Amino acid sequence: MPRSVNHVASRNRRKKILKLTRGYFGARKNVWTVAKNTWEKGLTYAFRDRKAKKRNFRALWIQRINAGARLNGMSYSKLMGGLHKSGIEINRKVLADLAANHPEAFAAIVEKAKNA
Repeated sequence: MPRSVNHVASRNRRKKILKLTRGYFGARKNVWTVAKNTWEKGLTYAFRDRKAKKRNFRALWIQRINAGARLNGMSYSKLMGGLHKSGIEINRKVLADLAANHPEAFAAIVEKAKNA
């Protein structure tokens, strides 16, 4: 008796992966094993880069805060220390936005940190 295989399920599983790899270059889009490996590797990159994205943004915010602080006669580390001492709890994302888009508000925060 011939072996019975659920071809419907296996074909659907392959089609699902091949649909996800549309737009890839060369055999990565239409050869099953290559497409599957590429798709799995892409998931690894996505996981890794979600973490890297957070690091990159924090570094960008720190650079913007430092630039704004130096325009107001302070260094980044002195500013952050002063904010901590004065009890101002404001995160780096908001501080960076203030430094870039609202320099007068940022200058007021720097003055409070200087007086602490």
